[in-house]
Amino acid sequence: ESVEAGHCNHTVQKKVAEAIGITNDPVRIDSQAKYGLVAAGGAALYLRIPSHLNKKEKIWDHAAGCIVVEEAGGVVTDMDGKLLDFCSGESMNSNRGVIVSNGKI
Repeated sequence: ESVEAGHCNHTVQKKVAEAIGITNDPVRIDSQAKYGLVAAGGAALYLRIPSHLNKKEKIWDHAAGCIVVEEAGGVVTDMDGKLLDFCSGESMNSNRGVIVSNGKI
């Protein structure tokens, strides 16, 4: 998960991880290194649950990492299970948050 609390909701992300059986402490790193960690098998999941309801992600924070994870067999969606929309301008206005999985979760 992101180091910066303003980028995501650490409390909610912890509850989600616990609900699906993840008990390890989160790895807090920034940039698209989180995507690389999931793609390489160093993490099963990367959650980016918005810190507030109106938070919209920027495409440059996710586009390249999304391709890397998908090519490694992972899955990247928003919180509603929709694929990320990189065609609606610089902000991903039709998506809520980001969920990156290694494809096994």
